[in-house]
Amino acid sequence: MKVAVWDTYVQRIDGKTMHFDILVPDNITDEKTIFGFGESYLNEKPIETKGITINQCTFCHIEKASEEIENSIKRHGFHIIEMEHCN
Repeated sequence: MKVAVWDTYVQRIDGKTMHFDILVPDNITDEKTIFGFGESYLNEKPIETKGITINQCTFCHIEKASEEIENSIKRHGFHIIEMEHCN
C-alpha cells in the first residue's frame, strides 16, 4: 500500500509544539478528512492543544507502508507516527 505522509505541527497550550505524521492511503487527498484524522488522534491524548490548521498540516511525500502501518490503516483509516512532544 502506498501512503501519503502529512507532516503535522500542533501548538500545545503549555507552549510546546507537537510534531507527528498522519499517514493515509495515497488516494485520500481531502484535507478536511485528513485534519479529521489528526483531530481524532488529538482527542485521544490527555494534552490540550489549539487544534490543527492548514498551516500546521501539510502534504510531505508518498511512501510504501510497512505491514504494521498498513494493518493500522485498515483498522482505523489512518496511522500516526509520533515524533516530538506527543506525550
